[in-house]
Amino acid sequence: MNRSLSTRDIALIAMGVALTAVCSWISIPLTVPFTMQTFAVCLVTALFGLRQGMWTVVCYILLGAAGAPVFSGFSGGVSVLLGPTGGYIVGFLFTALIVGLASERLGQRLPVLAAAMAAGILVCYAFGTAWFMFVYARKSGPIGLGTALAWCVLPYLLPDAVKIALASVLVQRLRPIMGREVCTV
Repeated sequence: MNRSLSTRDIALIAMGVALTAVCSWISIPLTVPFTMQTFAVCLVTALFGLRQGMWTVVCYILLGAAGAPVFSGFSGGVSVLLGPTGGYIVGFLFTALIVGLASERLGQRLPVLAAAMAAGILVCYAFGTAWFMFVYARKSGPIGLGTALAWCVLPYLLPDAVKIALASVLVQRLRPIMGREVCTV
């Protein structure tokens, strides 16, 4: 079995990294602004599969860690990953793992994709919120779980549900164009 990346794989990964970066720069200004990064991670992983999806997220994180301004607010550098929101960026790895495994093993039906994306984002929330609490406690003192959830999770539930719905539907529409099978709902 050949485990090397093909030219097509590398092109897909590069496009996925670019899409994720662009989506990180899209900020919707509501009471609590949010970006489209989780949308991109879910879309790319469900569309490309586990292997290319994971490579996309790894390359995105490494590119940002190297200082390229691919994170939200056109930021980059290791300091972003070590900052209060860095856990959510690292959490994208878990989102990609869950979405990729589910889409490959359970299929591409709309309910499967939506459930996998929701589970992936919930795990990202858990990892990111734990990291936020750790970083916040080191700088400003301990913070309660309820407060952290109110700041870091609750405002994003509805927007992330919309992103999950959009990503799930787009995967259904784009898979045939990419030359892969798509299961019906």
